[in-house]
Amino acid sequence: MGACRRVRLAGRASPGAALASILPRVAGQSGRAQRGKEGNVWNPRLYISRRTSTNGSFTYETVFDYAGKKAQIADIEQQMAAPRFWDNQESAQQTVATLKAVKAIITPLEEALRVSGDLDGLIEMAKEDPSLAAEVTQEVTRLAELVEDLELKSLLSGPNDEAGAILSVNARDGGTDAADWAEMLLQMYTAWARDHDYEVELIDRNDNEEAGINSATIAIRGALAYGYLKGETGIHRLVRISPFNAEGKRQTSFAAVDVSPDVSDDVAIDIDEADVRVDTFRASGAGGQHVNKTSSAIRLTHLPTGIVVQCQNERSQHKNRATAWKLLRGRMARVEEEKREAEQAQKYKEKSRVGFGSQIRNYFLHPDQRVKDVRTGYAEGSFQKVLSGGIQGFLDAYLRWRVGNN
Repeated sequence: MGACRRVRLAGRASPGAALASILPRVAGQSGRAQRGKEGNVWNPRLYISRRTSTNGSFTYETVFDYAGKKAQIADIEQQMAAPRFWDNQESAQQTVATLKAVKAIITPLEEALRVSGDLDGLIEMAKEDPSLAAEVTQEVTRLAELVEDLELKSLLSGPNDEAGAILSVNARDGGTDAADWAEMLLQMYTAWARDHDYEVELIDRNDNEEAGINSATIAIRGALAYGYLKGETGIHRLVRISPFNAEGKRQTSFAAVDVSPDVSDDVAIDIDEADVRVDTFRASGAGGQHVNKTSSAIRLTHLPTGIVVQCQNERSQHKNRATAWKLLRGRMARVEEEKREAEQAQKYKEKSRVGFGSQIRNYFLHPDQRVKDVRTGYAEGSFQKVLSGGIQGFLDAYLRWRVGNN
């Protein structure tokens, strides 16, 4: 976990002095320093202030608007208790998703406050009974992990961070290897989503004739999905011995990932229909009886920005059209968010580049196995772990890096 930072939790009197006196003895009795998840030596002098600040600094209750979110939970639960709540399935599901997003923040906050309160009494008891020192260490470590989780959630404060995510993967330079790489990335994000109890829906998929995919789009629905995944937008580079090369040569492949918020229909997104070109075409399929003989697929092009979205997953042109407009609204919502952050021009300039030097992350299978993020410097030594959905470390590192760069 690394050296613990000073944190503030609103509540009763501070046990900081007691911790400072008891924890050095705890570390001494254990015979070694406590170590965190990353193997760094942990500083046992953790300072936890549970008092409401008197000098204008924030507490976790104010950062997360604890009172406001508790009231929001009560209001949503009242709505869900109404007899006709489920008559409109789409609206009901959006309401349930909002409730999950709010509880994802409030639940660990309440747990941290509870553990901190229990720690007060435990520390007092440990002063009289040194045999409780190990239990104090265990509870402090647990509290530090809860605070670490809260600290990360406090970084998910963007206007659309609580929303679900629309994630697209497109093969770029590298031919068949790039198409195969794009499918590997799609499977990686799907595995991460399911490991974190998100719902995944395939919206669009265009298979490559030889292997992999040319492009695909999925919806990842659940609390904070966009907040966690928005930093994945960019070029992902793979270096490996190509399974499609008879000579066994090393191949470098590129795939582009794009992430937009899955915005609710209640969110106002101004799009002038005159600025959008609508194209219909026949959806690609597996062949035989599955070939679509009508032009049911829809492609929308927003002419002022050049944003293109398409959907061909449904047999109904009406459904594909509705989904495509939803995708376009999500992309436009992200553009507006980036404008507010004064980053839009630079990000889109970088996204248009492909090839060496433009990637946000490198994945190596040769000559050694490792994955490293170009922006944050965060790295993992297990390629297979990452491709199996183990990307949370990269997501957390990006959140911290983004705050530091802003």
